[in-house]
Amino acid sequence: MTARILVSDSLDEEGLNILKGSGFPVDEKVDLKEDQLCEIIGDYDCLIIRSGTKVTRKVIDAGKKLRVIGRAGVGVDNVDIPYATEKGILIMNTPAANIISAAEHSCAMLMALARNIPFAHDSMHKGEWKRNKYTGVEFNGKVLGIVGVGRVGGEVAKRMKAFNMTLVGYDPYLPKEVADDIGVRLTTFEEVIQSADFMTIHTPLLPETKNMISMPQFKMMKPHVRIANVARGGIVNEDDLYTALKEKVIAGAAFDVWCNEPLEECDKKLLELDNLVTTPHLGASTVEAQERVAVEVAAAAVKYLKEGEITNAINAPRGKMDPETEAFVPLAERMGLLAQQISGSNPIDELEITYCGELAGRQTKMLTVSAVIGILKNIIGRDSANIINALPVAKQKGIAIKESSTAKSDDYANMIEVRITSKGKRTAIRGTVFGDQPRLVGYDEFTFDAPMSGDMVLVSYKDSPGIIGAVGTICGNNNINIAQMSVGRHGTDALMVMTVDQNVPSDVLRKIADVSGTNDVKFVDLVDN
Repeated sequence: MTARILVSDSLDEEGLNILKGSGFPVDEKVDLKEDQLCEIIGDYDCLIIRSGTKVTRKVIDAGKKLRVIGRAGVGVDNVDIPYATEKGILIMNTPAANIISAAEHSCAMLMALARNIPFAHDSMHKGEWKRNKYTGVEFNGKVLGIVGVGRVGGEVAKRMKAFNMTLVGYDPYLPKEVADDIGVRLTTFEEVIQSADFMTIHTPLLPETKNMISMPQFKMMKPHVRIANVARGGIVNEDDLYTALKEKVIAGAAFDVWCNEPLEECDKKLLELDNLVTTPHLGASTVEAQERVAVEVAAAAVKYLKEGEITNAINAPRGKMDPETEAFVPLAERMGLLAQQISGSNPIDELEITYCGELAGRQTKMLTVSAVIGILKNIIGRDSANIINALPVAKQKGIAIKESSTAKSDDYANMIEVRITSKGKRTAIRGTVFGDQPRLVGYDEFTFDAPMSGDMVLVSYKDSPGIIGAVGTICGNNNINIAQMSVGRHGTDALMVMTVDQNVPSDVLRKIADVSGTNDVKFVDLVDN
């Protein structure tokens, strides 16, 4: 039966032409409410969206035939990814198509802010001629602080370097050598915000980056600093931004992204400020970027519908992989997530994956990619790492990837060993699958058996009576449900591995460390929320 395609947001004509030339029936129905979309989505195999369409659980349930959702753009926070994955729906995006546009918009925002262009423009259109009021500042000889020296931040650095600026950056996941190549001196977050005359932000919105710039950080900055944000709303605390600009704690800001888009009534006090340049999320709004995202998502969707070939995927449908390795894909990704969080904020220099037992003779490329996706999820954003960009991005981040195999597998028919090297320290974890259940079975010298079906807490301590009970009591007193606990021992050392049903706050982790007599307590977030 012929697949049908629904385009529910405005799409560039070049992308539409690819869809219409595919031989599949294509319907364009934009600005649909949730109920309206639910009424018709059951007739379609493919849904092409931008940021306007919300693909909720209700929409997914109504999409009985839906096989693929294509997002013309990067962010997929308007799609219920876990539920779509559960339903076997492939989600695609276009992670690299708007890099140049976002970088150029960042530079434009900084220039507009430095030379007061929007304010002078508005004044002239009121019939005024106030040259002295709108005196600007030069880039020449100034320090540009870049928070997040990734793909967009790196392109901004290349362009702003031409203005004879000194470039300093904060990016805990970028190797020094990569930063050196583009002329950015990597340093601490604190030094960046203290030394910068201009700042630009290019990090994903993650739990650890939410509100990372708030009033304490504003007070550390130079009073003449000017900040641009074309990344994500929520990285800068908007209430504190308002106060910092209103009270002249900093000189100015230029923002393209917001916590609430479009702005809600309570946010509009920001628009009253005379030192804030604003645009309505235009980072990717260029003719070229719109054409690229439309062409890329259309081509990827057609290739999947015609040939079953997966490209630009956020997730991976279970039925389209090598059936012999399919069950190990979630294991590999969760091991990557675990390995990255074990390394903390230190960049990973090397990732080595060894396939043991029967896996040694199978096609394991997808497993390696899945492990790399896990490594990258908390580095570039959980909705940005996918099977297409994982390996190139890992290379850009300076992560050397090695694969090996051995027929030997000790106690298991199949096993995956993931070894990471970070700051000269090497850590190894081992995993296998029982039925369809990913299991963690080893950590360095420790052997145990723990399900990787929820978040985890790892406690390394000197083995002595009473510690397991004390840790359990702390968890119970703080409403942390332990789904399963396993302990591995090596000599006088022990490792407690708990699968938990809730996020464990840092104060609870400190209590666990205190009763265990250790500083080595880690919470590992394996669940996409």
